[in-house]
Amino acid sequence: MNSVYINSTGTCLPNQPVANDKMESVLGMVGGKPSRARRIILRNNGIKSRYYAIDPETGLPTMNNAQMTAHAVGALDLTAPADLLVTGTSSPDQLLPNHGVMVHGELGWDCLEVVATAGICLSGFSAFKYAYLSVKAGEAKRAVATGSERVSPHFMAHRFQAEVDHKINALEERPELAFEKDFLRWMLSDGAGAFLLESEPRGPLSLKVHWLELFSYAHQLPACMFAGAQQNQDGTLTGWADVSPEQWQIDSTLAIKQDVRLLNAEVVATTVGKPLRALQKKHQLKAEDVDWFLPHISSMYFAKPLADQLDSMEFSIPKSKWFTNLTSCGNTGSASPYIMLDELFNSGRIKKGQKILMYVPESGRFSSSFALLEAV
Repeated sequence: MNSVYINSTGTCLPNQPVANDKMESVLGMVGGKPSRARRIILRNNGIKSRYYAIDPETGLPTMNNAQMTAHAVGALDLTAPADLLVTGTSSPDQLLPNHGVMVHGELGWDCLEVVATAGICLSGFSAFKYAYLSVKAGEAKRAVATGSERVSPHFMAHRFQAEVDHKINALEERPELAFEKDFLRWMLSDGAGAFLLESEPRGPLSLKVHWLELFSYAHQLPACMFAGAQQNQDGTLTGWADVSPEQWQIDSTLAIKQDVRLLNAEVVATTVGKPLRALQKKHQLKAEDVDWFLPHISSMYFAKPLADQLDSMEFSIPKSKWFTNLTSCGNTGSASPYIMLDELFNSGRIKKGQKILMYVPESGRFSSSFALLEAV
């Protein structure tokens, strides 16, 4: 089996950063009224700026997801053609064809193997694992893995107008958008990232991938974050194909929704506590071996619960070893770990021999991933 190294990273953050007080002018006001929840959500998540692939003046798109992903790939230091492209996203530009082949089309590369992984935040790391295993097995010499999200179209105010109009017509006194939909409008944003994986390191910095593990706890918990479905009282989902088009608009069926209570109750305990115990046993993972900890957290609100969980497991990592750019780049879902590692990779702060522990949770139906890298 080959060793596997990340030899280059790339990022695409579209347009100029959008500050908190400018968000609603870009996304629009649902029902013509300011969101009641926006300030509270922003205060808790700690995000100060983010990026949207939207022209702030016209509200028109400036790039689609495939184009953003291709830009991130274009930032890689490719010394020879790749023979594998693996893309992960929760927000492809279309249902069919898959996101990977659309990115391939944007790149214009010669024939190669192309794979697309689905999911939410973990789709990017699922792509990373496919690329990692392919290089490790010798099936690919040079693999590119990506994570990308273009969620802004889902959060434009006009997407929810039919639902608000229906509530007004029903003479409800408070026709504002339901919290589980409004919550994510102020949490998620656009971006793309890419890794180049090869079987040999090349300077000045390479990151050896020691291991990458994924876990699903869908057998224990219901869906917590979903889109294109209606959630039933028993926690099951009815997909959009079994809902009438008229109902899609009335209930904003295609909107991304989050069960915030379930998220708060389970995300740390399930996506950290359970898998980390397994990793400590399988890989003899020790906190003192970690020089950098890169957690993908959706909100700075979860930083303390995460630290408390690590402490309770006797796996304490000092905050001086934590690295995140959530507050400046926003929560870009599956792209976040790529964008986070890219900034650190190019910062000059990583020293030879240092080990990096990456953690990526997904609240969709509660999945988790950890990866251990070493600077060489």
